[in-house]
Amino acid sequence: MAAISAHCAIRSDGIAALSASSSSFSGEILPKHSRFSGVSVPAFPVLRRSISCQSSSAASSVSSVNGKANSELKDFLHINDFDKDTILKILDRAAEVKALLKSGENTYLPFKGKTMSMIFTKPSMRTRVSFETGFSLLGGHAIYLGPNDIQMGKREETRDIARVLCRYNDIIMARVFAHQDILDLAKYATVPVVNGLTDYNHPCQIMADALTIIEHIGHLEGTKVVYVGDGNNIVHSWLLLAAVVPFHFVCACPEGFEPDKETVEKARKAGISKIEITNDTKEAVQGADVVYSDVWASMGQKEEAEHRRKVFKGFQVDEALMKLAGRKAYFMHCLPAERGIEVTDGVIEAPYSIVFPQAENRMHAQNAIMLHLLGF
Repeated sequence: MAAISAHCAIRSDGIAALSASSSSFSGEILPKHSRFSGVSVPAFPVLRRSISCQSSSAASSVSSVNGKANSELKDFLHINDFDKDTILKILDRAAEVKALLKSGENTYLPFKGKTMSMIFTKPSMRTRVSFETGFSLLGGHAIYLGPNDIQMGKREETRDIARVLCRYNDIIMARVFAHQDILDLAKYATVPVVNGLTDYNHPCQIMADALTIIEHIGHLEGTKVVYVGDGNNIVHSWLLLAAVVPFHFVCACPEGFEPDKETVEKARKAGISKIEITNDTKEAVQGADVVYSDVWASMGQKEEAEHRRKVFKGFQVDEALMKLAGRKAYFMHCLPAERGIEVTDGVIEAPYSIVFPQAENRMHAQNAIMLHLLGF
């Protein structure tokens, strides 16, 4: 039975006791507060594993669609599928594993013997490198499947791809255009599915952003995050996070480019965070802890680029806008950036810019998400 463990769904059935006397890391157990190069690393719980070849897709159907939050979901599709405690727990784990990797420790390999398929219908440098590197550093093997490798929905139906890959792999990550594709993968796969991006949302990016804010400000709750630009998938994920964790979120965008109305309403109805949608950038950024930007024309919208540049005039994040935000404000961007378009070169290179720590945290946040889904 052990020989087929990588091809079946996995169920956690207990927590192994941690060794209080151990003074070094093993591949399975981390002692409490071990130190490497001055970095204190808290213990990680290790789960005993049992094998189940039965489908767990029913559990994945509980999502933000029906308004229920669950800490034991199979997949990571929308941030608000999870409750606040689980989101914060994942962020804490991200910080712990980041500290561990930064210390040079290389024997914590929870993903050893595990494989991940990475489906890309929409290419990306950061998504591929961060997932592949992170999974490898923790002992796993990631397989890249580009647009021509699968042609999902054209050469083969998504539901068939899901049911094949889950027999080879322990986890699936997909970066796709249509949100329905990620929902279908999760519905039919019996292993965890991670949303690496869809046209609707980008939950892994916002988890990395939250980790970055906590590192630089000390907390996420109660901060004011101001997004300037198109009301796109990044905004939708910020809104869904605001439905779980309390903070002040403002989207400043041109008229006609507001985020999805249902998503805005969902965030407001949660009654947890203050949500504002405005067309006034100068008023929006005042008192901001973070000013956030993204490209005005995303992949698949490049034919609209020239038109959008005209419409978005006045929505560039420049030095003057950052000055209005105040001395405490940081600048963030999910990258890639079109310097001189949605943000000036001077802002990206300024001391208050944290775009590169933000990019690095993609890997650490995603590692924590995968650890959570795989039961570590």
